[in-house]
Amino acid sequence: MTSTAKSDAATGTPRGGPRRRRVRAGGVRGVPLPLLVPALIGLAFLVVPLVALLVRAPWRSMPEQLTSAEVWQALQLSLICATAATAVSLVIGVPLAWLLARVEFPGRGLVRALVTLPLVLPPVVGGVALLTALGRNGIVGKWLDSWFGVTLPFTTAGVVVAEAFVAMPFLVISVEGTLRAADPRYEEAATTLGASRFTAFRRVTLPLIAPGIAAGAVLAWARALGEFGATITFAGNFPGRTQTMPLAVYLALQSDPEAAIALSLVLLAVSIAVLAGLRDRWMTAG
Repeated sequence: MTSTAKSDAATGTPRGGPRRRRVRAGGVRGVPLPLLVPALIGLAFLVVPLVALLVRAPWRSMPEQLTSAEVWQALQLSLICATAATAVSLVIGVPLAWLLARVEFPGRGLVRALVTLPLVLPPVVGGVALLTALGRNGIVGKWLDSWFGVTLPFTTAGVVVAEAFVAMPFLVISVEGTLRAADPRYEEAATTLGASRFTAFRRVTLPLIAPGIAAGAVLAWARALGEFGATITFAGNFPGRTQTMPLAVYLALQSDPEAAIALSLVLLAVSIAVLAGLRDRWMTAG
């Protein structure tokens, strides 16, 4: 037995353990200054505005600010519309994610690119696109108006449509990734036993991908709750009808900055809650 092995046996330490710890510690202490300084600047750039929001918050008048009729209307409308937009995204987004993950068809890459386009599309452009498609003179909206008497722009339903348009890609991407990671042999086994493809999807696939669906739904809900550009362009800013929390923040900032900060803190708390709920999926490595 060598002296190193004897030393490891005498101390009860696994061989190489202290060395690995020394490497990790040395790696932290040995960060090059040209990398450490911009990294700290980047961290401060992201954190300082949030800290400033907490420091400048009107904590004493916060209950009064958040219980006013206008704020409560905006908060209630935001919760209802974000939940409805998430429900719409679930109904049509989960089948779309399954189609992209499980079915080979020509142009699938193009379809996936179009599905993810709202993620990078400026929200105001998305609102203009919705107006040209679903407005009273839009290519689809004029038929909805003449055949069914349905008008979406500048209505609460229009808020739901705008929020679903920008939020659904988060759900589709999350569910598609979960489907690709799931073993398709379970579905194949169900179909060989006589189940239809839809039954296999409902009884086998859905339980397997339930965590991915839940994560995607939470992300979509949070994105819908914070939507501003497409909403104000397509649905307007009418208190009690289309004025959601982000729109109320924008309006309050012009006349009552303390109210704007209070409303912003509510949205910040929702964002933190979403990150906390998804910490195992998005905030851990390995």
